[in-house]
Amino acid sequence: MSSECVDSIPRIAPPFWVLVLIALGGTMAMHMFVPALPDAAQSLHAQAGQMQMAISIYIIGLAVGQLIYGPLSDSFGRRPLLMIGLIVYVVGGLIIALAPNLSCLLFGRLVQALGSCAGVALGRAIVRDTSDGSSSVSQLALLNLMVVMSPGFAPMIGGFVAGAWGWRIMFALLSLTGAFTLAVAWKLLPETRRAAHRTDAANLVADYSALLGSARFMGFAVGNGLATFSIYAFLSAAPFILVNELHLPLHLVGIYMGLMIAGMAIGNVITVKLAKRVCPVSLMRVGCTISFVCAFTLLCILLLGRLDVRTVVCGIVLFTCGSGMVNPVALANALSVNDRLIGSAAGLCGCIQYAVGAVCTTVAALGPSPAFSALLVLVIATATAQFAFFLALAKRPAR
Repeated sequence: MSSECVDSIPRIAPPFWVLVLIALGGTMAMHMFVPALPDAAQSLHAQAGQMQMAISIYIIGLAVGQLIYGPLSDSFGRRPLLMIGLIVYVVGGLIIALAPNLSCLLFGRLVQALGSCAGVALGRAIVRDTSDGSSSVSQLALLNLMVVMSPGFAPMIGGFVAGAWGWRIMFALLSLTGAFTLAVAWKLLPETRRAAHRTDAANLVADYSALLGSARFMGFAVGNGLATFSIYAFLSAAPFILVNELHLPLHLVGIYMGLMIAGMAIGNVITVKLAKRVCPVSLMRVGCTISFVCAFTLLCILLLGRLDVRTVVCGIVLFTCGSGMVNPVALANALSVNDRLIGSAAGLCGCIQYAVGAVCTTVAALGPSPAFSALLVLVIATATAQFAFFLALAKRPAR
């Protein structure tokens, strides 16, 4: 991997735990609410399908919001945009906690998502601002490790809080956590943007056009989305696969899904440990290959009628392990395409990831069999990711 640093790296970098705290808010708020959906639906007299919109709207808000915060932070700085985002996040949580009906809840979820995505996008940009080369890969891997672990424990926390005190208290606690994060960031987070870049409507279009027109950026960004967020196609189908097709008791589904997601953390740890000794691009290629082989093998086992719970869990753990090796390397390369547009690149990368996840999940839901459809999507996604990385690496980085 080649990475150029056009400006000096700031001497003062924020404590890493602050970045973790900032980035965790977005994913925690998305996954904590899942086990409380039935209770919220009953409380607000809503249908199950209507209440599931609370998850869809949140994902849309995360995707769209990152396109806003990224370029604005290149112009006005990371710190002020992050403060605004955290305030919006706190307000959104309070709207949900006090929501008298479904419409207010959905509006609050959109507001909450638009606030939380500031941490998702700008956390990455701050890491890229304050590190370079293999160091940025390691830092992004560590940050991603903390974030990807949240889907494993967030539903358990959400289920406990909702069961003990109700779903409204859950969002009050999320707002309280957001207020604490705001206070910490205000005190400990310096401005890390390397150079100001004026952003208006014309420049915004030009910035995104430059990134979208860069084969290197698009190769890494799209490849990263396909290699990492395609797993949502399987995770969304996993309860139906494990319970309806493999007859796993319902109370064990959450535990097994947590094990599957744990592979992502393992992959990130591998990248952190090896990034300074092994070519990061090689780690990315190996990780993507591991994911493809696992998905293809599981699909073949399914077609042979030999799929069981143990095989599924082991295969998906290895798949997500490969994804964990891919994400920090591909992301670091995508953010290194243009040092003038790090914030815009971080926002666009996040948007592409969530968009890819939404598309893969939707496509997988169209098939007749949840297991076959989800595994076929994983095979196609990882194969396409390898091709995208090949195209990206064929383009030399801009000097």
